[in-house]
Amino acid sequence: MPSLSVYDPLDPVTLENPYPVFAGLRDTTPVFWHEGLQSWCLTRYADCVAVLRDHERFARDRRRTGTAVPEPGLSVQSLDPPAQAGVRSLFMNALRAQDLVTIEGRAQRRLTEVFDRLADQAEFDVMADIAAPLSVAVVSDLLGVDEPDIGSFASVSDAIMRSMDAGLDPETAEPGRKARQELNALVESWFRDSERPGLLSHVRQHSDSASDTDDLYVRNTARVMFQGGYSTMTAAIGNAVHTLLRHPDALGRMRNGAVLRSGVDELVRYDGPVQGTSRVATSPTKIGEIAIRAGETVLTLFAAANHDPDQFPHPDRLLLDRSPNRHLGYGWGTHTCIGTVPAQAALRALVSGLLAHPAPLRAAGLPRRRRTATMRVFDVLPATFRS
Repeated sequence: MPSLSVYDPLDPVTLENPYPVFAGLRDTTPVFWHEGLQSWCLTRYADCVAVLRDHERFARDRRRTGTAVPEPGLSVQSLDPPAQAGVRSLFMNALRAQDLVTIEGRAQRRLTEVFDRLADQAEFDVMADIAAPLSVAVVSDLLGVDEPDIGSFASVSDAIMRSMDAGLDPETAEPGRKARQELNALVESWFRDSERPGLLSHVRQHSDSASDTDDLYVRNTARVMFQGGYSTMTAAIGNAVHTLLRHPDALGRMRNGAVLRSGVDELVRYDGPVQGTSRVATSPTKIGEIAIRAGETVLTLFAAANHDPDQFPHPDRLLLDRSPNRHLGYGWGTHTCIGTVPAQAALRALVSGLLAHPAPLRAAGLPRRRRTATMRVFDVLPATFRS
C-alpha cells in the first residue's frame, strides 16, 4: 500500500504552511496510508466530496462497523442519515428561527467597542483580545445563554480541541474527556435554568414533539454546537485576520457588499479552520485504484481539497470574488459544522468593523500557531492599530 508516514501534520513547518506539503502529496500520492493516523488520507477535492456524500459506504457513525462510541460522542455530528434526520431538523429549525441579522449587528457593535479600547495599545493579541471573546459572545447570543467566563471556558475548549488529535498525541484524550464532562454539566444547567429566548429555548420547546429524537443526542448536540461554534469561529477569525494582514489591499475591496459576502467565503477557503474529518468504510471499496478494506478509516483533508487546482483555479491566490466557491472549510453536507452560520456572521462583522475603524490594523510581532492538527488556529497573533 502507498504509505507516507513521514507526513507529520504537527511538524512546525507544516503547521506554519501546510499547503505546499498538500500540493506535493496531491501530485505524487493523492491517496496514501498514514501509519501514525491509522488512516487513508485523501488530498483531492473530488475524492473528499465523493466520500463525504456516500453515507452508505463511508460511515460517520462508527457503531455501524461494530465500534463502541461513548455516550458523550453521540450527537448530530456522529449520526448518519437517515438516523440523523430528527435531531438535525430540530436544531436547523431552531437556527432558522433566530434573528441572525440582529445577532450580527450586536457582534459588530461589540467589535467597535473592543477596537476603540485597543486603539491606543502598542500591541495586543488578536486571539485573546478579539477572536475568543467575540466568539463566545456570538455563540452565547445565538443560543440564548449567559456567557461563560472566557478564561475558564477557553481552557475547556482548548482541551477538547487538542483531544481531537488523540490519534497523534494519546495524552490529550483524558483531558479532553474531562473537559467534555465539564461542558456537559454547563449545558445541562442551561437546559434546566435558562429562560432567555434563543436557539436552546426553541430546541427545548420543540424537542418533545420530535418523538424520534433521543434526549441524549439533543444535549450532546447543544454541547457540540457551543464548543464547535466557539472553536471554529475563533480559529476562522484568527486565520482571516492573518490573511488580511498579509494582503493589505483585500480589506478595502470588501467595502462592496457583494465582495464582502464572497470574500468571507474565500478567506475560509484560503486558510480555513477545520483541516479534515474522518469516515470509516462499511464494506470493501476503492478510491481510485486504492483498495479500502471494511473497517478502515478514511481521512478527508479539507485543507488539501480547498487548494486543489482541479476545483479552484489559482488555488494559492486570494480571489475575493471567486465563484463558484464550494469549499470544504466547514465540512460538507449533513455533517457540515453546525457553527458555520454564526462563524460566517462573525467574520462579516469582523470585516465590517475593521473597515469602519479609523486606523488600519497592522501586524505587531511574530504569530505562533497552536500545535493542533484537526483545527488550524493561532495561539498568538500580535497586532496594533497604531502606526
